[in-house]
Amino acid sequence: MARVRYGARTAAESAAARAAAAKLPDIWSTGVVALWETDPDAVAAVLPPPLKPTGRPLVRVTISQVDLPGYPLGAGSVSVAAAHGATEGWYPLVMPMTHERALIGGREVFGEPKKLGEVVVERDGLVVGARLARHGIAFVEVRGAVSGPLPLPEPAEKTDFYFKFLPGVEGSGFDADPVLVHCVRNERVRRLERITGDVVLRESMYDPVADLPVRRLVEITLGEKTSDQRGRVAERVSAEALLPYVHQRYDDPAQILDGPPEGSV
Repeated sequence: MARVRYGARTAAESAAARAAAAKLPDIWSTGVVALWETDPDAVAAVLPPPLKPTGRPLVRVTISQVDLPGYPLGAGSVSVAAAHGATEGWYPLVMPMTHERALIGGREVFGEPKKLGEVVVERDGLVVGARLARHGIAFVEVRGAVSGPLPLPEPAEKTDFYFKFLPGVEGSGFDADPVLVHCVRNERVRRLERITGDVVLRESMYDPVADLPVRRLVEITLGEKTSDQRGRVAERVSAEALLPYVHQRYDDPAQILDGPPEGSV
């Protein structure tokens, strides 16, 4: 009988897949990063407990083209500065990706708020433009021109915070206690340039980052970087405290209750 591809894989096959993934070369991305100060109350409003604001109400948007073997990937994020105890890092609100493969591992393993979207980085001479778009709305756009090189930073460790959870099968709550994940990245940069320009936030009911207005633009950069990542469960969190923020993950909170049409299975 021919192999049934939905059948169980052997332990050797699974081990070989893990070994191949571990041997991937450094993957470099070219991207725009914009950093600005916004309203402190807005940052505090979007942080689920136990995350808390840091001493500075920062928002960071990253818009990158990633040189993945075999196919290019557009990857973006909009994050706010946050702290978990003594650890400071970033809490992403939305992470548009251009391919499903980039969504699956991030959402299912780490709890990243990834969604399919349009991610564009363009350069024409000194002119640079980058945008994140979903549902036909470019909800973040960064525009400007290269104004000079910047010194390369030392390799740095950076932390992102994610909440990993499964909505309850019975239509309310969660199937198990949600967890707060620390995702730690070791980042290296091989090129960095300063951009003189601006950030445009457009109204979107699906990605309402316009609620985090640019009060003071800190910097815009264009660079090439690579990083690895590892995650760990920092703590189990209160389901009751997290539930009011679950809508952040979905375009329509009701969609977590969507099932197949009656009679279709």
